[in-house]
Amino acid sequence: MSTTQSERLRGLLEPLVSKRGLDLDEIAVTPAGKRRVLRVVVDADDGVQLDTCAELSRAFSELLDESDAMGGAPYVLEVTSPGADRPLTEQRHYRRATGRLVKAQLTPEAGGGEVIARIVGVDEEGIDLQVPGVKGRKPTSRRLAFEEIAKARVEIEFNRKAADAVGAARSTSAADGAEAAEDDEKEEEA
Repeated sequence: MSTTQSERLRGLLEPLVSKRGLDLDEIAVTPAGKRRVLRVVVDADDGVQLDTCAELSRAFSELLDESDAMGGAPYVLEVTSPGADRPLTEQRHYRRATGRLVKAQLTPEAGGGEVIARIVGVDEEGIDLQVPGVKGRKPTSRRLAFEEIAKARVEIEFNRKAADAVGAARSTSAADGAEAAEDDEKEEEA
């Protein structure tokens, strides 16, 4: 996609995204057979709901039909939120990943290599990390300036999520069981 088309699309769509309190993370137009795919990625601090993507898709579609930003060739509009594997490139990405495990590739000036650690804080200059201890050692703290990070991504933690989900499921089933017992008692009294 040309820079001009990208800038034009961003200028057209960003006000609709901002009005809903979201960030326009990415716009990409890619060929797909005889059509093109216009992919618009939006994000927010507390995530983006499916209904919000659907609302934006309808609003974008109307706006794009009224303008000539996509030209006359057919295209498919896709409005989505960023995936779990998206690169962390902006301060807001790191802020939204606070509490998550990340893998950061360091720049040569920072010594190269990689760091896998949990983000515990973010400010304008960089991130504060908690590096897990190895072989029974305690975790350590580490500070990385943004300019020391060549690239970074969130690491998916299946075990951590599963443990949280089991605890939530137990709480829900216990609450459902208590409600069912109360309903049974009420029916017996009647």
